[in-house]
Amino acid sequence: MFENYFGNGAAVRALERMIDGGRLAQTLLFAGPEGVGKATLARRMAARMLGADERIEQDDLSLEANRALIAEREKWPSEKRADEPLFFSTLPDFLTVCPEGPLRQISIQQMRLVKNRAQFKPLKGKYRVFLIDQIDRTSTQAADSLLKTLEEPPEHLVLILTAGNSYDLPATIRSRSIHFHLTPLNSQEMRAFAAARGIEDPRRLALAGGCPGLAATLDLEAFERRRSLMLGLLETAAGQAGFASWVKQSESFLASKTERLDFYLKPLYALLEDLVALSNGGGEIRNADLRARLEPLAQRVTFDWLREAVRQADTWAGLIRRNVQKGLLVDQFAIGGR
Repeated sequence: MFENYFGNGAAVRALERMIDGGRLAQTLLFAGPEGVGKATLARRMAARMLGADERIEQDDLSLEANRALIAEREKWPSEKRADEPLFFSTLPDFLTVCPEGPLRQISIQQMRLVKNRAQFKPLKGKYRVFLIDQIDRTSTQAADSLLKTLEEPPEHLVLILTAGNSYDLPATIRSRSIHFHLTPLNSQEMRAFAAARGIEDPRRLALAGGCPGLAATLDLEAFERRRSLMLGLLETAAGQAGFASWVKQSESFLASKTERLDFYLKPLYALLEDLVALSNGGGEIRNADLRARLEPLAQRVTFDWLREAVRQADTWAGLIRRNVQKGLLVDQFAIGGR
């Protein structure tokens, strides 16, 4: 197995057979929920192919220095980001491209950089490995600029793409990729991961929902604050709390320029998942510390209400990249479900 990689053993074994047998597909697509280990698997695979060079791990986007760089570039004007496309390449034969900017998208300039650098031969060994992380956060034009590379990749290039849902990608990309769907880890695998990483707070494992990346990087204080607001939103939408109460709770959130709406999607989905489980007699939930508030809410709402709530959350996810006013969306959610 790839060193220090947890979960999704079937995918790992299939990739190892590809490498060991010399039958490696040149475009691989790793799909699955955020934090499940898609980019980590890409780095572990690259390390096996390129000689287990530890410099590859310096391009881990969850590292504090890399997160700080991405956050700093959000303040840059778009023209400056276009002139200096973001990429990470501590090891010359391994390159990582990821979303950036206020809307966290992959730009056409980044895709052109990938296309141009793909032609360079390896400095050492047989392969170059390029990771395009969250390729589902790219525009149609940017995706189209990558097609030439996908259609006729140089023989030394292996492209690894990651996405939350492969069906959010254009068919032209899906059809040129070998798919691997990564699923959340089970309880035993998460405990093994926590032991290896020294994670002792059980809340991290519960809230991560089987995604080790979330367990390791989750800002618990911020998550719980955002989760509290989303629970208030659901209680208002279900008629369990008055709209005046929601207005009071959401005042600071709506006034903040740094609290983006996408920060609230994970806690909102986690609460909705628990409501579905409780509505159907489920026992174990992710937000176990909120059970006393979730149980009466679950008894109040119907399946159709829950389905509509999930649909509205999905609408948020689709509109985030368009920089819409968050106040309109959350107030519509609070009123619409009543």
